Amino acid sequence: MDAIELIKQRTSCAQLAEPAPSPQQLQSLYQAAFRAADHRQLKPARFLQIEGRGLEQLGDLFVQARRHNQPDLPLEDEAKARSLPSRAPMIIVAIACIQADPKVPEIEQVLSAGASVQNMLNMAYALGLGAIWRTGDLAFDPNVAAGLGLASNEKVIGFIYMGTPRVPMRAAPEYDYENHVKAWP
Repeated sequence: MDAIELIKQRTSCAQLAEPAPSPQQLQSLYQAAFRAADHRQLKPARFLQIEGRGLEQLGDLFVQARRHNQPDLPLEDEAKARSLPSRAPMIIVAIACIQADPKVPEIEQVLSAGASVQNMLNMAYALGLGAIWRTGDLAFDPNVAAGLGLASNEKVIGFIYMGTPRVPMRAAPEYDYENHVKAWP
């Protein structure tokens, strides 16, 4: 599939299994990430790669964050929070690293970090990997950020679940983009 068709056909995949991306695939994913638009080459993204025992520890961190916000957390909700990372053999935590720069405002740096994630998702699809970008309240929870060791100028922008698709990749739905595009003035 050529690059144009790949971008037009890319879809997310939530049904993931072993194996996780290989070292060679990860190299391609990270190379793609750092080709995103990046005004003044600030490199406003970094990534934490989590697999194996780290996924269990991330589940424990999710439970701690939930308990901090809801001390009487029901056991069912605790179990659900703990199991979230087990939906894939690898999670890549995408982090925006905001730097003070007179020419590059914070929003531009966050958008650049987001573009790096989109490049990773495109590359994952090209490599035949399954991937899905997830956020939710835990992505923006200060207890999760602290537990992951983020600095005060960093923000989680997503959890990228990666693995091998357990089901055939779904076809990209047709989308009527004309309703979202207008000429101006």
